Amino acid sequence: MRRRHFLTVTCGGVLVYSLDRAPELIAAQDGKVRVPLRFFTEAEAGAVAAAAARIFPSDSHGPGAEQAGVVIYIDRQLASPYGRDRYRYRGEPFLDGSPEFGYQGSLTPRQIYRQGLASLGDFTGLEAAAQDERLRSIEKSEFFQLLRRHTIEGMFCDPMHGGNTGKIGWQLIGFPGPRMSYLRDVDTHHGQAFRPAPESLEEVLGRKVTPGEDEP
Repeated sequence: MRRRHFLTVTCGGVLVYSLDRAPELIAAQDGKVRVPLRFFTEAEAGAVAAAAARIFPSDSHGPGAEQAGVVIYIDRQLASPYGRDRYRYRGEPFLDGSPEFGYQGSLTPRQIYRQGLASLGDFTGLEAAAQDERLRSIEKSEFFQLLRRHTIEGMFCDPMHGGNTGKIGWQLIGFPGPRMSYLRDVDTHHGQAFRPAPESLEEVLGRKVTPGEDEP
């Protein structure tokens, strides 16, 4: 059994948006939390977090991949059966098929990440401009395409999957979450702008939900 690895993240409060989508940080309390990693080593998680932060950076409009905890989402997915390619047929031949058929190679998502991270080298030690240049040099690779897709998924997934911390991704785009009905709001906002606070699936159902990556 390998040594348990952790990612240290900084907690800076709760990010909320007004109706005009202006972000505001409230109840800020500086502190650090050690999150146990399921697949990555600390160094790998740091590189993935830094790369995702360049793909989806924070700016004046709102948070990015770092604040949304995208690396935790990716770590959990790679540790799951998906990361081992359990759900994809992997028999030969392995061909460069047409784009509409998707990835046809022999490597699992885990293997793609491990090879891709090796190609990044000392990514976290680079300045932002140099990081962007390094990513541009591999943007046609399967690793970059997978990382980009996972970054977007981690920004806007249900928080139970590890990303979209504090539902800040949903707040960023005004997505209310998987609400089943708006009946309770129909007669309460006459003539007023209405932007409901997003609710996760667990909040909508009122009970704990086991994400697919945690199922036995």
